[in-house]
Amino acid sequence: MNAGLVEHVERTVKSESSRAPDRPVYLVGESVGACIALAVAARNRDVDLVLVLVNPGTSFHRSQLQSLSALLDLVPDPFHSSTPRLLNFLTGNFMKMSSRFDGAGQALSEVASGLLPSLMYLADILPKESIVWKMKMLRTASSFVNSRLHAVKAQTLVVASGNDELLPSREEAERLRDTLKKCRVRHFRDNGHKILLEDGFDLVTTIKGAGDYRRSRQTDYVLDFLPLSDDELEKAIDRDRLLTFATDPVMLSTLPDGKIVRGLAGLPREGPVLLVGYHMLMGFELGPLVTGVLRSTGIHIRGLAHPFMFNESSEQLIPDSSNYDLHRIMGAVPVTAVNFYKLLSEKQFVLLYPGGAREALHRKGEEYRLFWPEQSEFVRMASRFGATIIPFGVVGEDDICDLLLDYNDLKKLPFYDILDKKLNEEGLKLRTDSTGEIKNQDMHPVVLTPKMPGRFYFIFGEPIETKGNQLH
Repeated sequence: MNAGLVEHVERTVKSESSRAPDRPVYLVGESVGACIALAVAARNRDVDLVLVLVNPGTSFHRSQLQSLSALLDLVPDPFHSSTPRLLNFLTGNFMKMSSRFDGAGQALSEVASGLLPSLMYLADILPKESIVWKMKMLRTASSFVNSRLHAVKAQTLVVASGNDELLPSREEAERLRDTLKKCRVRHFRDNGHKILLEDGFDLVTTIKGAGDYRRSRQTDYVLDFLPLSDDELEKAIDRDRLLTFATDPVMLSTLPDGKIVRGLAGLPREGPVLLVGYHMLMGFELGPLVTGVLRSTGIHIRGLAHPFMFNESSEQLIPDSSNYDLHRIMGAVPVTAVNFYKLLSEKQFVLLYPGGAREALHRKGEEYRLFWPEQSEFVRMASRFGATIIPFGVVGEDDICDLLLDYNDLKKLPFYDILDKKLNEEGLKLRTDSTGEIKNQDMHPVVLTPKMPGRFYFIFGEPIETKGNQLH
């Protein structure tokens, strides 16, 4: 491995760390760059690093590049650059690159047509000796790092492409997750080896979604939040576009004088505000609620969510590890008293479901039934900050599907108790000191059957002012 290159990156990392010792240093590496990032992390365990490994080259010895490097010795010098896989290795896939170049105003087709005649000079620009050197560097870097993975303690995010034609990135990502202590994986099924150059991929959004963006040594989901970009908002809307089309949500609000009006004129425009409501089946109302309010008023609602959505181990129990990424991007935080306090102190609009998972994962015959605690503990916290409390409800969601198998049915299945135990580890349980049905906050799958959807009706009740009652 090129010791000089590792030392150069190492010096840069130490310099950045000394400038801001309380903030992490993000190190992004693709292919051989990922190997260099891991090498630096293994040698500098005292530095607060966040590694982002994109299609890491640690899988070189199990890749097609291994055989391709041997083939290079047999290919005549002028023709080495015409090998399709090698061309992909060097330049990436032009067809998947960004459709426009920022600031240039040129379409990809125009740029590509200008580049194609230059490909004939690729052999002069990249002689075979340079490519052989790059292959050897990747081989030695892979061997060097694989023998030192045990020394890597840094927080790590692996980005793996499903259509990587050069490296078995998908399998390698799973191996690294099992090997490294603090590692999350995000798969991109339709992307290729040069994913960082491809259209539609946003590295910052990926980091935010994985919960790996932080401003200090410890993750603070309240203060680390970054406002949504236009693209992120559009993706959030697109995810629920079919549901929104089928249910055609109607939003109603209540003015201070008690009059109910169509639209959100009854919502305050300044926080702190606490929205308290009933959690409907599977929480399907969340998307239309949060994006609908944001688009109509510019108000960004921050939800208090089940800690299962933020747990690294939990991701391995669901088919898609990125299933809850959009919740984090949209500003959801784990439901704790500390996070509740911080959100209100920051004068945020906070979304709270007192019934939690017990309502969202209710049993057969429990449509629209409340499972709230006997004591409204959130009122005291809201009063402390003079927050406005707005009760709300949603009607219609339980009309779009039927429960085929609920929790009571699942518990009767053979071996389900094993999955149940993994889904509800001790550290993920809520309301352990409560009594009655509200105590049953276990996470579990449900089996649904669709039916003709009913329209969603959101109604926000009359605002309840707590300002001036902080001492009561």
